[in-house]
Order: sequence, then structure tokens, then C-alpha cells
Amino acid sequence: MPSYTLPRGEAMAVLFEIEHTTTYSYANPVTFGKHRAMFLPRPAARGRLIDWSARTSSPSTIRWTTDALGNNVTEMEFSEPARELTFSFKARGIHFGVEGVENHALEPRAETVPVQYTPDEWNDLLVYIRPHAEDPEGAVAAWAKSFVTDNRDRTTDVLQRMLDTFRDTFTYNAREAEGTQSPAETLRTRSGTCRDYAWLMIETLRRLSFAARFVSGYLYDSALDGGQVGMVGSGATHAWMSVFLPGAGWTHYDPTNRLSAGFDLIPVAIARHPGQAVPLEGSWFGDAKDYLGMSVKVAVRKLGDISDPSAG
Repeated sequence: MPSYTLPRGEAMAVLFEIEHTTTYSYANPVTFGKHRAMFLPRPAARGRLIDWSARTSSPSTIRWTTDALGNNVTEMEFSEPARELTFSFKARGIHFGVEGVENHALEPRAETVPVQYTPDEWNDLLVYIRPHAEDPEGAVAAWAKSFVTDNRDRTTDVLQRMLDTFRDTFTYNAREAEGTQSPAETLRTRSGTCRDYAWLMIETLRRLSFAARFVSGYLYDSALDGGQVGMVGSGATHAWMSVFLPGAGWTHYDPTNRLSAGFDLIPVAIARHPGQAVPLEGSWFGDAKDYLGMSVKVAVRKLGDISDPSAG
């Protein structure tokens, strides 16, 4: 096992393995267009990829590339029709867990709302500060203002109040339909999936002049090691958001599980809006009624602590 030095201020490093399998089924053979997948964790100081693979049940040509935001993208093209198409993705690497944001010193200009970005930061972050989703009734903007009591609200208190509000007043509602609800719809119904929660929190923070972005990836849940499920989103792809706080940098917040700073979160893709970070997308050609459905299985396993010579 190679030797690694943990970054300062971080609490642990583990060797992990991700297996992500998606199967599409059809009543009759259909043909397939290009498919695009995002499953490889992002290269970063808090993670290392050791090995990875992508396989398909139908013969395919696989190409590895990156998008404009530096996300790893796998493109697959098919030459034969089939009644079933299975994608099997596997990755093994090292993940450095991160403790809460309270352990990272915020610069004074980031301690209260609104955060004061420098001119250079403003230019770089503008696409993440400017709201993207429509808010025709002004409901999201009004909701954003409800988290701020005066001009001296502490940034971490505002963020924590948002996490508490999702936990206390929203209902997680899994659904098979693709896509992400509008922030206004999620707020109106007080329900949604992890993608819906993340998108609402992003657009809420943007209306308070925070730089916020969408994050898709995997959630490591230690409860799964014992055969139980402790957090929403484990055993599937997961979504959360990150906010740029001078001094702490890009900091993860998961409104679905009330997590801050991303101790258990393994980022795969970052995006300005959810449509840029779809885990798997593509096209097929045939009779619409031939489509029978899809199944997804995701496993995120801890193989051992990095200091454990037997890990891996």
C-alpha cells in the first residue's frame, strides 16, 4: 500500500470502492445513440483515483474526456441493437474526509451576510452568483430573505438555518421521473428529491449574493457496512450543493441529510445547474412502448483506513 500524507486540518482518509450499475430493458431489440456518463470522482486535493473501468453489455466504443468545468466524462457509442443495455462503472480511490466548516477560518469579509467577494472573485464567480431559475411569483426571493434578520447575520448561522428548515419542514419524496423540479415547485410543495433540495438551496443562496453550485456524486454511509441505511441518498447517486466562502473555499452542504463540509460526500460533477450534471444520459431508437424500464444499483464501500496496511 503506498504512503500518503493527509492534508492539514482533515480528519481521515479511507480507501473506497464505488460500483455503479444501470440496466435498461426493452421488449424488442432497439438501437442506441451516444451515451454520456459521469461517475468518476473529481480530481482534487481531497481525493485520489487509483483505478477505474467502464463496461457495457452491448459492444461499444468508449472515450474518456472532460467537460468545460473539469468533470470527468465517459462517452460510449454502440454498433449493435439489443433488448437490454447494462452499464457497469467501477472506481477505486482514496477519499480525505473533511470536518465541519466551523473548523476552517473564514476571512472577516465572509463571516457575515452578505459575503464580500473581491473584484477578481466576482468575475470568476459571477455565473454561480447570478440566479438561473425563474421565480415568477418572487417566492424563492422572499424565502431567501426570511433567513436573514439583519445586516450582521453570521454566514454559518444562515446556512445552518437553511439546513434545519429542510430537515424540519420538508418531506423527501423519491420519484422515478427524470429531471429536477423548479425551485419554486419544491418550495411550494415542501417536498422533492436530493436534486430538488440542492437546486432550491442554490437558488436561494444566489438571491442572497452567495456563489453556489450544484454537485452530483456519491454518499458514503457507514451504516451500509453493517447492512443498514442511515442516510437518504446512500445506495444511489446523490446530489448536494457547495458555496464559496473566502477562507474556507468551496464548502459542501447537503440539505437532504443536514450535512456540512462534506465529510461523507464524494463529488463527481460540479455544475451551474442540474442539467449539466446528469449521471447517465443518452438516446435509443425504436417503438416507444418497447421500453420496459430501468434499474440502478450503487454501492460505495469502505475498504479500509489509509493507515491500515491490509486495506485493499
